[in-house]
This record gives sequence, structure tokens and C-alpha cells, in this order.
Amino acid sequence: MLDRPADGIAEIAAHCEIGENEVHDSLDELGNLMLVRASAEHPGRMRAVDPAIGLADLLARQEAELAERQATLAASRAAVTRMVADRAGHGERLLGMDAILHRLERMGRDTTREVIRIQPGNQRPEDLDASQPNDAAALARGIAIRTLYQDSTRHQPHTVTYAHWLHSHSGEVRTSPTVPQRIVIVDRREALVPIDPGDNRKGALYVTEPGLLHSLTDLFDQAWNTAVPLGTTTPQDPATGLTTTERELLSLLGTGLTDDAAGQRLGFSSRTVGRHMASIMERLNATSRFEAGIKAAQRGWL
Repeated sequence: MLDRPADGIAEIAAHCEIGENEVHDSLDELGNLMLVRASAEHPGRMRAVDPAIGLADLLARQEAELAERQATLAASRAAVTRMVADRAGHGERLLGMDAILHRLERMGRDTTREVIRIQPGNQRPEDLDASQPNDAAALARGIAIRTLYQDSTRHQPHTVTYAHWLHSHSGEVRTSPTVPQRIVIVDRREALVPIDPGDNRKGALYVTEPGLLHSLTDLFDQAWNTAVPLGTTTPQDPATGLTTTERELLSLLGTGLTDDAAGQRLGFSSRTVGRHMASIMERLNATSRFEAGIKAAQRGWL
């Protein structure tokens, strides 16, 4: 049409060796692309537009449409943010695992920098499976993930497998004999803590209050700095030969906790506590726990 501006539908069809219906369809498409316009001299006919002008008009139209969509999206996002803020305030109670998982999914989607978390006790395989898609998506976006487990998880194959998966995707994992309560903190601006520390599946408190968040992040940082990276052995005290777990166990039992209570704090069964104590008693050459306590105190182990 640029080369033969006087041609009509029939002439174009003949010249291009196509049917007139195909010419009409092509003109419709060119019209949508703003590359043909109605002729001012010949009513009912179309004229070709200089591609540089036509494409510039097309881009301008698309930019206007994109700006409109972005404005609509921004308005929708602001409305959702206001709705969440109205509901959450500084402490929203989330009851049940479904509510917790939904909030974790949103927090993971919105994070821009880091996720830090403390996971005490034994980890359920189904909970780890539920976490993996969110963790994978965050890690793929370059989000830093640091997770603190208890030393006891080193003996849980499914947790060790998951921890190594995190590590292989640039996540960081450390362990400690005892850790504070379960915490998930995102970008140091929002957090989840359990309503009942004894049963995290009952529900969680969603926290955004800066003062409380500062305390929670300080708690994590202190625990993290004293923990041991996954893949390294738990060091023994050169003076006593005790591991950090054994020293923590003696300290807990020295405060009067039962084997069950101490084991719960360490993530061990009472049978495992008994094995550790048997090993300690053998090294102390003690025939009873009472005697072991006296000798441990005399050696400065307590």
C-alpha cells in the first residue's frame, strides 16, 4: 500500500495473489496496529501510514493502557493493605495451622530481604514439606534465609535432609543445644510467635509492633551467634571434655528439672537424657546422680 497508494481491495488482492477476504482481514489487523487509516480523499478506502508514525502511536496507546493497569493494580494493592492493617493492627491472633500457613505464604511472598526463624524441638516431615515451596520461591528471588534448629535435629534424617537442601540453595542453618521459642521474622518488620509455646499448632500471634520486633530480633541474633553451623561437629570443652549439649544438660538437671523436662528443653527423649547422663557418670567415676552432681560441681562443670 505504501508502494501502490492508488490500489483498492481488488488491485491489492491481484498484486499479492491472495483473495479479497484475506485483504480485508489483513486491513483489519493493520488497523488494530494503527498502520492504516481511513482515506480522506477516497471514502471507504484505507491509506497506509508511515510505520515510524504508526508504531509510535501504537506504543503510546499501549503505554497508556499499561499505566491504567498499573494504577488499577496499585489501587487494589492499597485496598488490600488497608484491609490487612485494619484486621491485624499490632497483634492478630491466627488460630489453627491453616491460618498460620496462609499468613506464612503471604509473608514469604512479600519479603524483600531476609527470613530468620527459630525451630525448636522435633520437626514434623509434613511441616517441612509445607515449608519447602515458600522457601524455594524466596531463595530463587535472592532472599536470605537463616534457620536455627536444636542439636537434637542432627539425629532426625528428614530434618537433616531439609537443612542440607536449604544450605545447597544458599540458606544458612545452625544448631544449638537449647533455643528460644519458635519465631519467624520477615524483613525484621513482621513476625509470628506461637500463642502456646507448648503446642505451636494451636495458633500464632502476628506481630508488627516495632518494640516487640526489636526484642525478638535481638533474641534471635543472640541465639544465632552462639550456635554451630550445620556440617560442623559440636565442639567439646577442652578443659572438661563436655560437649555443649552435655554441659547444658547438667545445667538443666542441676536446676532440679526431671529427665523428661530437661529432655523436652533439649529436644531429646528421656531415654536419650539417660544415655548422656550414664556417659557423664562414667567419666566422673560416679555411682549415682547425686555423687555425679557433687563431683561435677567440684570440677567446675556446673
